[in-house]
Amino acid sequence: MTEREKMLSARLYKCDAELGKLNGNCKKLMEKFNATRYETDSDRMKYIRELFAHVGENAYIEPEVYFDYGCHISVGDNFYANTGLIILDQCRVTIGNNVFFGPRVNIYCAGHPIDAVVRNKQLEYGKPVTIGNDVWVGGNVVFNPGVTVGDDVVIGSGAVVTKAIPSHVIAGGNPCKVIREITEADRLYWEEQEREWYS
Repeated sequence: MTEREKMLSARLYKCDAELGKLNGNCKKLMEKFNATRYETDSDRMKYIRELFAHVGENAYIEPEVYFDYGCHISVGDNFYANTGLIILDQCRVTIGNNVFFGPRVNIYCAGHPIDAVVRNKQLEYGKPVTIGNDVWVGGNVVFNPGVTVGDDVVIGSGAVVTKAIPSHVIAGGNPCKVIREITEADRLYWEEQEREWYS
């Protein structure tokens, strides 16, 4: 089993030449993406499409970004990320449709052994992160290794997501916890706000 295969299966691994090459390719494409000017932003997403495993329709990411490999990241339709996105994609990162990120959202798949002797041998591991559909994530949110987020979720700014978040809830805090369910009253309120906007 290669070191990359170990990494993607959430086992301990050590960075080798193959992973170094993937990381180097990622850095080259990130540099091009981050250097794009506002006047040429229509060309910007071509670098992300070359880098990511999958990019849905109408996806858009503001510079600047940082990824470790990029090729383990998949985003769905209508994905939007504000500036400062960081994804350490030692494992698969799967993001659904209609997901909006505020500035400086961080997704960390990377982990290191608690035992110092093993950690000092340059061994590390990763765990996948999955975010469902119709999710709004506030600024400065951190997703830790191995977490999942359901569908129709709002995560408040500054949250540190350390455990799974179920569907149809508002969550926040450090550690991130469910604050309340999203209800029919929420839908009716925002539909009324939308009607007023049209009037």
